[in-house]
Amino acid sequence: MTAARTGLKTKICFGAFIVFGVAFGARADMVTEWNARAEVIAIEKRMLPPPNARGMAILHVAMFEAVNAVERRYTPYRLTLAPERGASREAAAAAAAHAVLVALHPSHEKALDADLAASLQPIPEGQAKAEGIVLGRTAAAEILAWRAGDGADAPESYRPHAAAGVYVPTMVPVSSTYGRVTPWAMASGSQFRPAPPPPLSSAAWAADVNEISEFGGRASGKRSAEQTDIARFWFVTGPQAWNPIVRQLATLKKLDLADSARLFALVAIATDDAFIAVFDAKYHYNFWRPVTAIRNADLSKNPATPREPAWLPLGDTPMHPEYPCAHCITSAAAASVLGAVIGNDIPEISMTSATAPGVTRRWTRLQDYADEVATARIHAGFHYRFSSTAGQEMGRRIAELVVRTQLLKMGASRASTP
Repeated sequence: MTAARTGLKTKICFGAFIVFGVAFGARADMVTEWNARAEVIAIEKRMLPPPNARGMAILHVAMFEAVNAVERRYTPYRLTLAPERGASREAAAAAAAHAVLVALHPSHEKALDADLAASLQPIPEGQAKAEGIVLGRTAAAEILAWRAGDGADAPESYRPHAAAGVYVPTMVPVSSTYGRVTPWAMASGSQFRPAPPPPLSSAAWAADVNEISEFGGRASGKRSAEQTDIARFWFVTGPQAWNPIVRQLATLKKLDLADSARLFALVAIATDDAFIAVFDAKYHYNFWRPVTAIRNADLSKNPATPREPAWLPLGDTPMHPEYPCAHCITSAAAASVLGAVIGNDIPEISMTSATAPGVTRRWTRLQDYADEVATARIHAGFHYRFSSTAGQEMGRRIAELVVRTQLLKMGASRASTP
């Protein structure tokens, strides 16, 4: 391993504020390296989760298309590329990643150029390397051009609900248009829209709002110290909440470059579609957050839900409607894709979070990871249990669709599994 390459990996590992459960540098491939590099940029720019997930999907679909074109092991996502069989897959992956990230983050071009040089340096000079670079750039350009019209740049148009002349908080909610972005695998953002939340007069509503009132409040005496740590741990959202897990499993399972590219692409497709689906549902139902519901419990006319006028959640409530849980749908989608490709029972993986310094979480089952995220949102005071459950079910269904229909083994039918 060259010094330049080692330096790239060191920068990625420390810059992403993530501690891996394995020695990342030991078997990192081009896909895992550039995934981590993209994550560093997203953290530096403090990107919101939906545009971050979209960027990751563009990145990984372009990398997959480029790598897969050399050795047509899986069905392409949408591109018809005809490279020379001897093209370097590593060069193709690096060039595709670099081109996508420069297009999405032009202010980072100089640093990305240096990263590309470090990635390409170990590859012998020659026709294979040159053809791989051209292939990667072509794949990136075509995927970027296709997604340019996906609606992700639609202007924010949320209309606050208020009577004329009555003050409402002036911070505009985020991602109100994301449910109308063109999906990657779904037919539309509403394809997996869940049933409405329970009526405010129901026993189900009373049980779940009272649970979060007791366990999700900033001053809760029922939430344990460990539950508090886990809730704070999962204040981290978006791709950095599952990318470290994908990187570890790709390394632990010793996936080759093509299989690694496919795994990352499937996860990225499913999680971006999950964001599209969840924001479609959130702004369709426009359901109130616990901090609003608990402080206004008298308005529900449900005698089993007492009003707590000074109640606050453990953390700062995300700026978008409550139902269903976004963190729950994306973690379930990621875990379900990983489970379908790798298996639910896994070697131990671990993760740290910048939002809970000193805390390390470990899992040997992917379902345990997804369930932990869902429960953490209750203990954080952000989501009712019914919202977490609905989000997880949506995530599982989206993952099943993606794995069943996208990037299939050559010769496999759409009804078959990986």
